[in-house]
Amino acid sequence: MARTAYMPLGTYGKVIADEAILAATGLAAALRCNLHVGAFTVDLPPVYAPLGGALLDIPGLVRAAEEQSNAECERLRNLVEAACRAKIELSFKTRKVALGAEPDAAAAQARYFDLSVLPWATEAYGAQDVAQGVIFGSGRPAVLVPASARLASLDHLAIAWDGSRVAARALGDALTLLAPGGRVTVLTVTDEKTLHGADIAGTLTSSLQARGVNATANNTTLGARTIAVALQEAALAAGAQMLAMGGFGQSRLRDFVLGGATKSVLVDLRLPVLLAH
Repeated sequence: MARTAYMPLGTYGKVIADEAILAATGLAAALRCNLHVGAFTVDLPPVYAPLGGALLDIPGLVRAAEEQSNAECERLRNLVEAACRAKIELSFKTRKVALGAEPDAAAAQARYFDLSVLPWATEAYGAQDVAQGVIFGSGRPAVLVPASARLASLDHLAIAWDGSRVAARALGDALTLLAPGGRVTVLTVTDEKTLHGADIAGTLTSSLQARGVNATANNTTLGARTIAVALQEAALAAGAQMLAMGGFGQSRLRDFVLGGATKSVLVDLRLPVLLAH
C-alpha cells in the first residue's frame, strides 16, 4: 500500500522559498511517499472605493494580484515536477480560495492523506498560518521541514517523550516512517516540568526494544536553553534526522496560540519536526 504525503502551497503574499519546497519534496521521497501538492490561488473580493477610484484602478490591481497568483502557481508546478521526476509519483492540483481561507482549506485537504510535509521559513507568515491550520485542524501527522533538510531515508528518529497522550500519538505516527532497521532515541528533558513516573525515557526504551526496535534513552536538562533548543540540540547531537513531538494549541477564533515547546520549535527550526495533535 502506497503512503501519500500532502504539501499545501500558497501563491499570494510572501511565499515560501524554493529551497524549503524542494527540501519538503525530498523528504517525501525519503519517506517513500507519493506526493500530492495542493496549490492555492487567491480569490480577492471586489473592492469599492467611490472616492479613490478615479485616481486608483482598484479592479485592475485586484486582477493583477490574481494573475500573479496564477502565474506563481504554474511556476511552482514546474519546480515540483522537476524535483519529483523519476523519483516519486506526483499529483499537483490547484484550487482558488478566498483570501485568508487557505489554512482551513489545507487542513480539510490534509485529512485525506497519511501525513503532511510543510516547507518552513520564519519570514513566510502566510505559510506559517497554513502549517498551523494543518497541524491543529487535520487530525493527521505533519512534518515541518526547514530548507536545510537533506536525507535519503529516515534511519534515526528522536522522540520527545514526556509520557503524555500527544507524545504517544507522535511516537506512533513517527514509527511508521522509520526505515527498516532504523534507530530511535528517546529524549526526555528532566527539569522542564513535573514528569509522571521515574525514568520514563528508560521505560519507553525498554518497551521499544521488546518490540524489536533499536532504541536508546537520552535524559537531558535545560540549563539556560529553551525547551525547543534543548530538544533539537539533543536530537542533532544523537545523530537523529527527525524529531517527533506532540503539538499543543488552543483555539482562539481562527488563530492558534501555540504554547511551550511547540512555539519555540516553530521560531527556530533546525531539523524536520513531526508534530502530532
